[in-house]
Amino acid sequence: MATGIKQQDRQDAIAGWLFMTPALFLFAFFVFIPIFFAVYFSFTDWNGISPPTEARFIGAENFRVLLLEDGIRRADFFKALKNTAYFSLGVVPMQTALALLLAVVVNQRRLRFKGFFRTAYYFPSITSSIAISMLFLFLYQRNGLVNQVLQTITFGLWQPIAWMADPRGLFHIIFGWFGLTLETAPDWMRANVLSLPVWDWISGPSVALMGIMLLNTWTTIGTMMVIFLAALQDVPREVYEAAEIDGANGRQIFFSVTLPLLRPTLFFVVTLGLIGTFQVFDQVYVMSAGGPAKTTLTVAYLVYRNGFTNSQMGLAAAIALLLFIIIFTLTLVQRRITEGKKE
Repeated sequence: MATGIKQQDRQDAIAGWLFMTPALFLFAFFVFIPIFFAVYFSFTDWNGISPPTEARFIGAENFRVLLLEDGIRRADFFKALKNTAYFSLGVVPMQTALALLLAVVVNQRRLRFKGFFRTAYYFPSITSSIAISMLFLFLYQRNGLVNQVLQTITFGLWQPIAWMADPRGLFHIIFGWFGLTLETAPDWMRANVLSLPVWDWISGPSVALMGIMLLNTWTTIGTMMVIFLAALQDVPREVYEAAEIDGANGRQIFFSVTLPLLRPTLFFVVTLGLIGTFQVFDQVYVMSAGGPAKTTLTVAYLVYRNGFTNSQMGLAAAIALLLFIIIFTLTLVQRRITEGKKE
């Protein structure tokens, strides 16, 4: 009897592996092998044009140039990292809050035309990012719709600007209101930290980057809304009814019942947002190409520029590997926070 059970388990295991083999083969071919070669080429001087076999192994030279050697490459990397961090810090909270708000609204039982609103909110997420970016380029022009609307709601006080050509940092603009500029800033703000002046580190996102942040938020809240909506519909109705019987109002129910039950989904959405914002590329490529004055240069775009424009594929692979480490670390932090909250 025991022999028959073991034989059946062995047959089930073989059948399971046979079913998984095609998927594992595709996963290895399109994921593991590219990752292996990316890691390998990050330790070479491959230019991306000559045969890979002609690439010369240079050890950790690419990483030394990016992280330790004071120069233009190190300055560009940390400038791109700074811009990407500002992009993530601005987009993730905004898209998470708006997506949760929209999910709560379209989940109302008394709301009519639910299907229409859900489709309308989700539609930007499945529309071509390139097409939307081209559209927003027209909206952000000096005589575009965005400036016209801002002029209308401010009764003409708003001065039209060319959004995608404005390199001023938002924090620098605010500092300027109080008379603080680079010329009047204290010496410690002019000191270099990681190849960039402190004044640049605290610049905030540029006006151009802010325009891309608004676009990215608009195109991603639909996907996050669907995730929140699925979680909201999974909450038992009895929980809300019990809270109503206890005399809780709508605000109390939301903060004391809905949000705690959505905590795992909330951290999942934040993690997706962090990963997505640190990998932003297509909108930057179409709308600004890293300009003006490198204020929209992101880490992902820097990978593209070094690999395909400057023919420094080894250096691009090193940047991509550093980006992977950053994203992986952030994901682990988010997971640790989520596990801590569950306890």
